[in-house]
Amino acid sequence: MRFLVVGAGALGGYFGGRLLQAGHDVTFLLRPARAAQLAASGLVIHSPAGDLHLASPPTVLAHQLQPHYDVVIVGCKAYDLDETIASFAAAVGPETVVLPLLNGLRHLDTLTARFSYRRVLGGLGLISATLDETGAVLHLSQDHTLAFGELDGERTPRVEAIAAAFAQAAFVGRLSDSILQEMWEKWVHIATIASITTLMRASIGDIVGAGADGLALDLLDECSRIAAHNGFAPRPEAIARTRATVTAPDSRLTASLLKDIERGAPTEGEHILGDFLRRGRWSTADTILLPVAYAQVKSYERQRAGRAALLHA
Repeated sequence: MRFLVVGAGALGGYFGGRLLQAGHDVTFLLRPARAAQLAASGLVIHSPAGDLHLASPPTVLAHQLQPHYDVVIVGCKAYDLDETIASFAAAVGPETVVLPLLNGLRHLDTLTARFSYRRVLGGLGLISATLDETGAVLHLSQDHTLAFGELDGERTPRVEAIAAAFAQAAFVGRLSDSILQEMWEKWVHIATIASITTLMRASIGDIVGAGADGLALDLLDECSRIAAHNGFAPRPEAIARTRATVTAPDSRLTASLLKDIERGAPTEGEHILGDFLRRGRWSTADTILLPVAYAQVKSYERQRAGRAALLHA
């Protein structure tokens, strides 16, 4: 089975590196700067599950792609999806499946429109990881799960084959019969955390310490109602996990959305919050905080665009 991993950032670098470590046929599709970095230092992973140094991981640039791969694993930022699709489209053949690990669900609409419903799987990564200043992957927790499955929940030979390959790698590869349910539950979790930490400009622990964790629970309720409206009401264990996360008194957790705002970067606000709102029949009577969080992110994006226009004037 031939895997094309699009990018070698924290997500693609970790899961692709573990597959390569297990002896699988893996190629990383990279931009020139990252390709040069890996050529010089290799792919390095620091992890509680064991460190890894792959001196010469196979890499390819977009213009060098040859068809066809069995699985294309995509873990880019949502705002880079169109450019990313253009970079790997040549690798998608008649039997290729695309396994995206993006947050939310809007990317599924984009990918199925481009490649057809039959060629796209559902997927999510449960891992806390980042790149350090040298380009090494830092795995920051015990979790390293890649869940995936057919969008209709069917157990097909192709997902069984992928599951068998993942089972040989040093991460948890889990074939799901209800991947859309799991993706909605993760979306509720992320949208709740992104909204409350962005609104408060603070970590979960500071929000709890200020006595504002009730607002986080109100956001969880708003997000859960929208998911239920779409037929994917979060299960009790998912609700309990998010409640525990947003009420943890000593947590330093902030959403990546807030981190992006703090460093003046583009955000996934449209993908995580805007699309969530559009999928709900919401009114100010029952959905109050989520529209405010979305408006704040949109205001930031407008300010950022204005500053960029001034710089280039």
